[in-house]
Amino acid sequence: MANPSFYPCCNANFGPNFQCLAFAFMSDPSADKIIVERLSGRGDDQSRQAVKDLREGLGLRQRGTFGRHDHFGMDALRRHAQMQYRSRITLLIIVTLGGYLAHFALPIETVAIWLTLAFGGIGVLLRTARVFLDSDAEQKDAVLWERRFMMLQIALGIIWGLLFFLHPIVGQDGVFSVLVFSGAMVLMGSFVIISPNLKYGAMLAAFPIVAVTVSRLAMTGTIAALGMALVLAGACFFFQRVGDLTRNAYIDFLGSKAERDQLIMELEASRSISDEARRRAEESNLAKSRFLATMSHELRTPLNAILGFSEVMSKEVMGPLNNDFYKEYVGDIHSSGSHLLQLINEILDLSRVEAGRYELNEEATSLTDCIDASQQMVKLKASEKEIALVVQVHPGLPQIWADERAVRQIVLNLLSNAIKFTPRGGTIWLKCGWTAGGGQYVSIKDTGPGISEEEIPIVLSSFGQGSIAIKSAEQGTGLGLPIVQALMHMHDGHFELKSKLREGTEVIATFPRSRVMEIMPAVPTDGEEKASEESSFRLRRRRVQAPPLANVEEPHEHAQFSKAGGERA
Repeated sequence: MANPSFYPCCNANFGPNFQCLAFAFMSDPSADKIIVERLSGRGDDQSRQAVKDLREGLGLRQRGTFGRHDHFGMDALRRHAQMQYRSRITLLIIVTLGGYLAHFALPIETVAIWLTLAFGGIGVLLRTARVFLDSDAEQKDAVLWERRFMMLQIALGIIWGLLFFLHPIVGQDGVFSVLVFSGAMVLMGSFVIISPNLKYGAMLAAFPIVAVTVSRLAMTGTIAALGMALVLAGACFFFQRVGDLTRNAYIDFLGSKAERDQLIMELEASRSISDEARRRAEESNLAKSRFLATMSHELRTPLNAILGFSEVMSKEVMGPLNNDFYKEYVGDIHSSGSHLLQLINEILDLSRVEAGRYELNEEATSLTDCIDASQQMVKLKASEKEIALVVQVHPGLPQIWADERAVRQIVLNLLSNAIKFTPRGGTIWLKCGWTAGGGQYVSIKDTGPGISEEEIPIVLSSFGQGSIAIKSAEQGTGLGLPIVQALMHMHDGHFELKSKLREGTEVIATFPRSRVMEIMPAVPTDGEEKASEESSFRLRRRRVQAPPLANVEEPHEHAQFSKAGGERA
């Protein structure tokens, strides 16, 4: 632990509070950090990782449909297995109906063998689908399961093709052709409905049936049969295309749903991070406010003592200083202490404004009086630099409803900046008057070095200064304009800065019309009110008693009576 004696500033003359506070902050630099931070690092790490994973997942948008096939292949297979398992009764009915129709043309033994094969194939398919749905298959196993389902589709197609192959040719009257064509079309349609989510599923199941049916129709030799064979072959590719479109639509739906869920999760994570950041900012602001509230008194007290004692020594109140160097040193101490006190005051003012703790003591304030008082304060400094201060104030300006101290600070800060950045022998114009909207404005224009457009945001920020201004101006804090901006915002006003390099700078502070106090007419006394009533009565009586003149024309509409004798003017 650090020794307090190592820090000569921790003297008993500055008070025990300042000594303890300075020692605490010097001995433990993490004291302020402990006030601000909480044990929330783990949550932040999880939030950042979640956002990172989600943003990587959102890269699927740019992959297109073909990229989504690989990512959602397992989901499509799971959907296919669910469709197969849910359609088990439909598959059994179709097989039973096919066996029933086949017994009219085939022996019972052959139909029984075929039904055994068909029910066995459906059983294996349903068992495989059930195992797949109950398993925790990962994305890397998608290719293996896809091949299994494709083999089962081929097996079912061969079983159905065997039934069409065993069916005998029934003459040339077209009955066989119509029955075979209708049965093949029904089966292909059912395959497309049941297996749309398996890649090439409808084609694999329908190809054996189409191959056998087309060959059998071609054997009949009729034109109608050949036409139906061609239609059947084309229908096979058509149904496969329909299945592909259905599968692509489902995969696009999965992709959109995943993106929506990821966006929702990312928004939740971002909101969590923003809430945490806001909480930390509030805690940091609270810690800063506590620190400034404590340090404001502890810093100002020793500074006031330094300024007071240095001023007493410089004026040689208690006795002469026989050494000229001591006099120079005392002057440097006083000027440095004054600059430091000004810096502390500006920092505290800006902190109170930003924290919303700057309370306006609003009252009827004359903008002209504030300008006169401010120019008197900077008049000596302007004369030292031989700067001409031209004041142009519109006469008869009414008062505004504002904080007089804040208005004076606004004008004084702008005037001080203008004098600071104006070279020797320059000119400063200070104008005050009406705005077009009925408000009042203060404009200060100088002949300084100016500011480039790129540096204006820097100048308006806290502790910001332009590059040319830094080289040519006196030492400053860079807080004057931010304080003016904040005070004008609290008064519902507007602050504008216009500048060009090597031409000068103009700042305009505008108070709105709502802040201008209207001049009400004076309330008449009892005697004045009675005299006004008598004058009005005499005027009305004179108008009534006037005799009519036949040859006198009526006066124009804009004719008026004078106040003295009632004659037309």
